[in-house]
Amino acid sequence: MNKQELVEKVSSKAEITKAEAAKAVNATLESITEGLVADGKVVLVGFGSFEVRARSAREGRNPRTGDKIKIAATKVPAFKPGKDMKEAVNVKKGKKK
Repeated sequence: MNKQELVEKVSSKAEITKAEAAKAVNATLESITEGLVADGKVVLVGFGSFEVRARSAREGRNPRTGDKIKIAATKVPAFKPGKDMKEAVNVKKGKKK
C-alpha cells in the first residue's frame, strides 16, 4: 500500500473526503516525525513504537573500487510492531498461526 492508497482507505473508513483524509494522514506523519526529533520515541499502544536508534561509525568498502571508506555515525528511525499488530499480521483466514 502506498500513501495515496492509504489516503483512500482512511477516506473510506472515516467517511470523509479524500482531501480531509490526506490532511489527516500528512498531519499524522508530520507529528510522528516531530515526536522523533523532539523526544526520540513515539508509542502508539497496540500498533507499535517508533524510535531513534544510534548507528555507530564503521568502516565500509566502495563496491565499485573496493577501497575502504569511513561511514560516519548517524541516527536512524526504527519501528517495532506492537502485540496487536503482530497478531493481526499472523492471522490467516480467521486462524492464528
